[in-house]
Amino acid sequence: MKPRGIILFHGAGGNRDHPVFLEIERQSKIPVLRHNFSYRQVSGKRRPPPRIEKIVKEIVQVSINFADLNGVPQSSLVLGGRSFGGRAASMAIAEGLPSRALALLSYPLHPPGKVESLRISHLHKIRRPTIFISGDKDPFGSPDLLEHYARKIPSKVNLHILEKENHDPKESKTIAGLVIKWLDTLR
Repeated sequence: MKPRGIILFHGAGGNRDHPVFLEIERQSKIPVLRHNFSYRQVSGKRRPPPRIEKIVKEIVQVSINFADLNGVPQSSLVLGGRSFGGRAASMAIAEGLPSRALALLSYPLHPPGKVESLRISHLHKIRRPTIFISGDKDPFGSPDLLEHYARKIPSKVNLHILEKENHDPKESKTIAGLVIKWLDTLR
């Protein structure tokens, strides 16, 4: 099934207006929702994210609402995001949230400097085509580690490592182009 919409979730300290999200929306031919998590919507206060389980529940509700609004099945939506938002989307899909595919930008394999604290226990449950795009200097996971754990996903996985980039790559047009090209391969 061809994707009928994309939902993008921001990183822990970010918001829906990340340059990569704006560029994906600009290049996309299908509806895009750049979602601000509810903890970011409190005006005037910068708050840390709540426990990831609460964020996963929010992702489920956002997916239901976006599908209803656009008159499409949830199974036709691509979910994903940057860092924390991508991780939470991957957890929602691993727990059974219907989707067409998963886009993970700067996936946080572990906290910086804490390789022993891997965030990968759910990856083997993802049964959707998945794209990973990450910088080769990302302190949240090396390219070798990312490639190793991306193989835990039993579906088709595309992996793109950006040279001389860290956790917040500056190549917005390049990243968006990779995502859009990948979306075009999903049928």
